[in-house]
Amino acid sequence: MDEPFGPEYIRPAQKDCPRCSCCTEALCQRGRDSVMRCVGHTGDEARETVSGCPCSAETTRHTAAWRAAQVRVTRMARELPLAPEAEALLREMAKGAHAEDPAGMFPELELRGLGQLVHARPAITPLGHTYLRGRDDIREATAVRVIDIDTKARLARVEVVAWLPGVPVTVLMDQIASESGLDVDSLPGRWLDVEANCGAEDDELVLTAFRASAPLPEDWMSGEGDAS
Repeated sequence: MDEPFGPEYIRPAQKDCPRCSCCTEALCQRGRDSVMRCVGHTGDEARETVSGCPCSAETTRHTAAWRAAQVRVTRMARELPLAPEAEALLREMAKGAHAEDPAGMFPELELRGLGQLVHARPAITPLGHTYLRGRDDIREATAVRVIDIDTKARLARVEVVAWLPGVPVTVLMDQIASESGLDVDSLPGRWLDVEANCGAEDDELVLTAFRASAPLPEDWMSGEGDAS
């Protein structure tokens, strides 16, 4: 008997992700490069399954969600800090000792991702340490140059003048565009102003408040330009 509608199409099975047990490799690749994580790129029927995927979590270094969380928490520390009682509790937790919480501040820290229960005891999270660095680090204005952008991964590489000149720093492309108001296509080679904790080491460097700046001379970084 002839099939009036042709053969039934069966979608080829996708390769499982080697790093988790909940997603396909393709989904995790999209999730790592997206602030929406894996859960934001799947249908309703699979969201509960992939909602806790570690491959795209904000607790996993170098995911888009992690980069966005570093910026969000640093800005919170500078612009909308915790109540003094909550910050005091966070600092006690950072010491690694048992922290008393007479004011009942821990639920707020847990809600913000700054604290967690470890063996039924309050403990600071990596984001909690990011918050404290945001409060304590000296942040200063510095120039950065956009080296290049990756529109597929939504990432940009920039060179931070007052940090380690010549060492590329990866940031979210959309952060630069939204904060500076510049078109993405105009970013490569562009000089911008940012605020940064220039005394930080490697992954602890957080750039905020990207702003357009006047072009600098080509030989400015080499020190060969006119100093007058």
